[in-house]
Amino acid sequence: MKSASAPYDFLKTLLNTPSPSGFETRGQKVWVDYVRKFADAVEIDAYGNAFATLNPKGDTTILISGHVDELGLMISHISDEGFLYFKGIGGVDRTLIRGQRMTVHGAGGAVPGVTGLLAIHMQEPDDRNKVPEIHTMHIDIGVSSRKEAEKLVAVGDPVTYTAEFQELQGGRFAARGCDNRIGAWTAAEGLRLASLNKKNLKSKLVAVSTIQEENGLYGATMAGYSVHPDVALVVDVTHATDIPNCSKPKHGEVGMGKGPVLSLGSVNHPVVNARLREVAKKAKIPLQTEANPRWSGTDADAIFKQKGGIPTVSIGVPNRYMHSPVEMIQYSDLEQTAELLAAFALNAKKGERFGVKL
Repeated sequence: MKSASAPYDFLKTLLNTPSPSGFETRGQKVWVDYVRKFADAVEIDAYGNAFATLNPKGDTTILISGHVDELGLMISHISDEGFLYFKGIGGVDRTLIRGQRMTVHGAGGAVPGVTGLLAIHMQEPDDRNKVPEIHTMHIDIGVSSRKEAEKLVAVGDPVTYTAEFQELQGGRFAARGCDNRIGAWTAAEGLRLASLNKKNLKSKLVAVSTIQEENGLYGATMAGYSVHPDVALVVDVTHATDIPNCSKPKHGEVGMGKGPVLSLGSVNHPVVNARLREVAKKAKIPLQTEANPRWSGTDADAIFKQKGGIPTVSIGVPNRYMHSPVEMIQYSDLEQTAELLAAFALNAKKGERFGVKL
């Protein structure tokens, strides 16, 4: 799909690195090791948000961010027979859990397992179309007792699907956790692209890889408060609706391979949105739009209301099959989103602010 390059290799490594909400350390280490090569400063806060800064003495502070965490499970009980029961981390779709290969991330390393299910032959007819509650499902790691299991895993250990990066046709790839390690990748890549033209950068540019978005926008709340930028661009996935059985009148029209998606309404600042359109037109970056009249469902919802208000826009990357182990992204959409972030930062004037004028 793509010839080897540092950004592409970074993307694959980041997507293959397990980082469930609350357990992002490994993903953040990958991110930090990459941005150190071109950032002027790199910092980590108390909970593990990672910050990379370019041109720290610039007057206008621009924040570009994406969250590094992914959905997962957490072991909540080990039975006498050694079966593992679990709770969801983030908005897990329980229809997808049964019959999957899983990895339990124990203190001693990764432990493979499978989510067991009662064979269809043994199910009651009325139960065949029902989705079991999460607390009734279990993970089987192949042991025969709690004692054996506890040598490998413990209550509180996180679990992820065993599904890694896979190249597809048409410049596309699938992986678990595209929501939203691709946003964290884009923030890093936007910073790298801006660093290539650093002499023209008048602003202070801060790229942030945030934690625990899936649990409640927690990392972005911390980062928005601590950085308190003059403007924030938040990258997350958005639903690609160019698939069968998806209602465009209900969900809007967003296609893969057609560029980044500007979110309109409520959280999304009209002045910043207008500037993004100007910048994209000048850079010949195609844009799509989506309507979000009440909230964006992203870290932007936490950042924009910090300390009296921060002009913010949520930028989406089209994603098929969100919150599944096979989320699909087109690489060109990612590249163009990173280019848009860098172009916006380089376009900002010294001392510029983005408030609404009456």
